[in-house]
Amino acid sequence: MSITQQYLLDLYRAQQHGEPAPPAPGTHDWQVVREWRDERRFRADLAEHPARGRKRIRNALGRWLRPRRRFTG
Repeated sequence: MSITQQYLLDLYRAQQHGEPAPPAPGTHDWQVVREWRDERRFRADLAEHPARGRKRIRNALGRWLRPRRRFTG
């Protein structure tokens, strides 16, 4: 059973019992991602490790994907 089919079944059951409709799949995904990120940063602070930023990762990937040319001369 797919997630959409399960959602429709839950929606039907909620209507039959006069209960509020469940949230649609994916409604709170971004909120969960934000909370997970905040939890990682909080645990890094507790462990006295600097939080890793997006800029550091982007720079590292840039160096890996575009290595510097070596000039001979």
